Amino acid sequence: MYHEIHGTGRPLVLLHGGLTTIDSSFEKVLPSLAKTRQVIAIEQQGHGHTADIDRLLAFGQMADDTASLLRQLTIEGADFFGYSDGGNVALGIGIRHPDLVRKLLVAGTNYNNDGLCPEILEFRKHATPEDLGGELRDAYTRVAPNPEDWPTLVAKVMKLGVESKGWRPEDIQSINAPAMVMVGDADIVRPEHAVQMFRLLPHAQLAVLPGTDHWASVQRPDWIVPMIKAFLDAPMPKAK
Repeated sequence: MYHEIHGTGRPLVLLHGGLTTIDSSFEKVLPSLAKTRQVIAIEQQGHGHTADIDRLLAFGQMADDTASLLRQLTIEGADFFGYSDGGNVALGIGIRHPDLVRKLLVAGTNYNNDGLCPEILEFRKHATPEDLGGELRDAYTRVAPNPEDWPTLVAKVMKLGVESKGWRPEDIQSINAPAMVMVGDADIVRPEHAVQMFRLLPHAQLAVLPGTDHWASVQRPDWIVPMIKAFLDAPMPKAK
């Protein structure tokens, strides 16, 4: 399972979006975050440098894979920043491996498919590699051990996006770590859904980014890095 470590300090785990790599999700924010943190950036099964295996993608399984890697690295009490599908992996770690989590931040993440704009869910039912354009494919083929696996990855990610039941409201409510929910006001995730997730999380903050689509939420380091740092650096809430 491919990973990179940048910088020193309190550990911050970066979890990329579906069909993307570390670079295509985080290249604009990682350098700034690594100035004050030990950033551990991970690529999931079939993504980027990590080869695929004969197994469908599932958020719970990817959360378990990530937890296993972090334990091998003797990382615990880390902060997590998950973008898009990576946010669902981060939520899964908060639900299934709470001992690993200090704070949790998700951006452009729908914890179930009710949170997606309907046209996006419909697109995912029929999407082909050709429908996605060349930018995602090119980022994949630059680093993938088996570039010819791109159509397989697309099929698995679309199947995950359509068929995953996501997390139950009670699962989200069980996450006790302080959390921040970020969403663009023109995201593929409905702002109402982000508010719903914010309400379910016991210790949460909400950031709705104006004039911002799904990609722009990780393309504005001048804007989001100060918000991320302020959230992560704030004192932990007192136990009730």
